[in-house]
Amino acid sequence: MVTARLPARRRDRTATIILYAILTLGLLVVVGPFLWMALSSVKPEAEIRAVPPTWWPHTWTLGHYSDLFSRLDFPRYFTNSLIVAALVTAGNLLFCSLLGYALAKLDFPGRTTLFRTVLAMLMVPGMVLFVPQFVLISNLGLANTYAGLVLPFLAGPFGVFLMRQFLLAIPDDLLEAARVDGAGEWRIFWRIVLPLARPALATLGILTFLTSWNNFLWPLVVATTADKYTLPVALALFSIGQNRTDYGLLLAGAVIVVLPVLIVFLMLQRHFMRGIATTGLK
Repeated sequence: MVTARLPARRRDRTATIILYAILTLGLLVVVGPFLWMALSSVKPEAEIRAVPPTWWPHTWTLGHYSDLFSRLDFPRYFTNSLIVAALVTAGNLLFCSLLGYALAKLDFPGRTTLFRTVLAMLMVPGMVLFVPQFVLISNLGLANTYAGLVLPFLAGPFGVFLMRQFLLAIPDDLLEAARVDGAGEWRIFWRIVLPLARPALATLGILTFLTSWNNFLWPLVVATTADKYTLPVALALFSIGQNRTDYGLLLAGAVIVVLPVLIVFLMLQRHFMRGIATTGLK
């Protein structure tokens, strides 16, 4: 019996080592580009363009970061990105949770049809709607405004689907008890549903903020003057000179762009992991 257990333990140990090796390799594949970006942002331009490329900087410099703040109106572009991302995230948290609650817990005519429409919209690529949205925003006179940058993205089918699937897990008896006590639907939504939906809200908030913060094509088309540029657009436009691209400036700007997203994720990662793990269990 002892001899039978030893090979089994060795197999388990070998499987564990292989699993950790695969996970470590996957971590390097994911983290490697970000680490290279951060290290290259403190290299001189000549070293960035060196062939073969160097991993660890031979010469350290913060010149790209000083150029980033001196050559660009960085506070304005950063503020524009923050305003747009914050408004889009707040809109998705509000409207997607409202519609998700209605689809999950309220009985009304056309609910099934509406949910099927949401599922169908998940299949539609965003680029298909790009031109109609731009024509609509232009006809409304909202081009080169914060409203034009924000309105098309205040709610999305993925957010509605995510919230609906999570809210299905809330017991109906809990809501019925609140109704028996005289609570209206708005009070139930604000005082009971939203506190219970924090993991899903954190998940939706992180994903929406990330998408909006990194959005490049829509602000590039809608924002026609520099005072409405977001940070990704400003970096792309001002880092391209007459003869070549300033990769050092681009890399330094990319590091600055990534930092707010990392901060938001680290603040909400506990709720994010819980939301991903529990959404759709029912």
